[in-house]
Amino acid sequence: MSRKMAGETLQDHENAPARRIVAKPTYDWKNGALARLVKEKLRSVELRPTRQRISLASLLFVAGDRHVTVDQLFAEAQSLKMPLSRATVYNTLHQFVAAGLVREIALYGSKVWYDTKTGSHCHYYDEDMTSLYDMPEDLTQQLRFTPPKGKKIVGVDIIVRLADDESEPA
Repeated sequence: MSRKMAGETLQDHENAPARRIVAKPTYDWKNGALARLVKEKLRSVELRPTRQRISLASLLFVAGDRHVTVDQLFAEAQSLKMPLSRATVYNTLHQFVAAGLVREIALYGSKVWYDTKTGSHCHYYDEDMTSLYDMPEDLTQQLRFTPPKGKKIVGVDIIVRLADDESEPA
């Protein structure tokens, strides 16, 4: 029997076909470098770094700006075997919104997205793909608004809805 390191092959019998060993993704919510960064981020907004918050913040902030729904984030957590319920994901996202870590974007009906980029910026919403993503160019600075007396503008959100153009060949 020959055994090799992860990513290489494992052969139990001389004539048996080799099997590829695939490393399974794991997360370290206690001691990893990402966990330490996330703990600091949570503490900076006065949130206690619980296992659930660290786990979800790690998913949210590891890959730059993201737009996710509760269902998408819950599915990601499940795929990594994170012991979290859908209600925990929902409640934690609402805590992150209240702390200013993410922004809630309600779209047409009951669909709610959570955006890790919290400043004013523009979005495309693809109705066919049901996906939300940032426009490459921020148009909010080009717009001029005069708020009503006694009010101030705290942000500008632009969402451009897209659908497949049936007249254009794919």
